[in-house]
This record gives sequence, structure tokens and C-alpha cells, in this order.
Amino acid sequence: MNLPNSITLSRIFSIPLLIWILSTNRFHSVDGEKELLASALFIAASITDGIDGYLARKRGQITTMGILLDPLADKLLIAAAFITLVQFNPSLVPAWMAVVIIGREFLVSGLRSIAASEGFTIEASELGKFKMLVQIVSVVAVILARRWKEWPVYGHYVFPVETIARVAIWFMVFLSLVSAIDYFAAFWSKIDRRVVKRRRRAFILSRRRKRDVPVA
Repeated sequence: MNLPNSITLSRIFSIPLLIWILSTNRFHSVDGEKELLASALFIAASITDGIDGYLARKRGQITTMGILLDPLADKLLIAAAFITLVQFNPSLVPAWMAVVIIGREFLVSGLRSIAASEGFTIEASELGKFKMLVQIVSVVAVILARRWKEWPVYGHYVFPVETIARVAIWFMVFLSLVSAIDYFAAFWSKIDRRVVKRRRRAFILSRRRKRDVPVA
């Protein structure tokens, strides 16, 4: 087990812990330990998403297990976070939002699987990478907004936690839909060119066979 795969596994193992923290009633303090601990755990798990890939490329340790586990860990973390948030803070994350966000993840995974079977890849777009950042902000903001509506900053100034959470989660839904369309467009463009090439090759082969058939 190399280091990048170990980091990926740590992300997977953090998922049940995140669910437990958000779901348990063991935290009764009014100081918001549950929200702070869950936020810190989610941020740490999200950061490992970039670290394991970077180390795997730098060390030349890209393995079949890593290729399988890395996207699986990402999808499980996102699905677990948003499904739990539907129960944890339903006023900000209704069920349909979770369905849209998680559905986008499964759609992209399906498109990538089909692309791989056809012999090409769909690279992660800049929009998809930006979505990851918004994803972290939205999840953390929604978690914190359950305990704090606002944070006092200085004097009469406050940090509007709930407002940021509401804007971030709606923006997350918007980006999920847009990036899904972006991935589908990239997939369709490549698969369409591949089908055209395949049909052209088949047509050329059929013409050659006809010419090679002796006339009786």
C-alpha cells in the first residue's frame, strides 16, 4: 500500500466518522463543538483529494487501485455529506438539492466509464475544479449555519453565516447542472467523432471487400 492510496483510504474511512458526528446526540454543548468538528473533518478530507493525486503523479505511483479508489472516495464523500445535511439542516438543504448534486456525480462517473470503454478520456474542466471549491464552502457553511446565523466580527459588523450558506448551496446546484452539461457536451463531441471515424472505416473496408470479390 503506497502513500497516495493510504491517503485515499483515509478519506474513505473519514466518511462514516463524518456521518456519525453530524447524526449523533452525544454533543450537547452550546459552544458548537459538533459543527466545528464536522467542518474541520470535511475540510481535511476534501484537501486529501488533491494531495493523493499530486503525490501519485510526482512519485510515479499511479496504480489500478488508486484509479479505482480516488473517484470512489470523492463520490462517497459528497453523497454522504449532502444526504446527511438533508437531515442535519433541512431548511437549507432540501432533498431535491441533494438529488441534483449527487445525480451530477453519478452522471459524470457514468460518462467517464463509457468514455474509457471507447478508448478516450474526459479531462476535468476548470469549471469542475471550481465546483469542488464551492462544494467545500457550501457544505461547511451549511454545517455551521445550523448553530450560528451570524458571527460577530468587529463592533456592529457581523459575518452572515446563514446567508453565505444559502447562497453557496444554490450556487452549488447551479454549478452542478452547468458542469454536468459541460461534461456531457465534451463527451458527446468525442463520442460523435469516434462514431463517424468508425463508420468511415467500416465503409472503406466494405468497399475494399467488394473490389476484392472475383466476378463470376
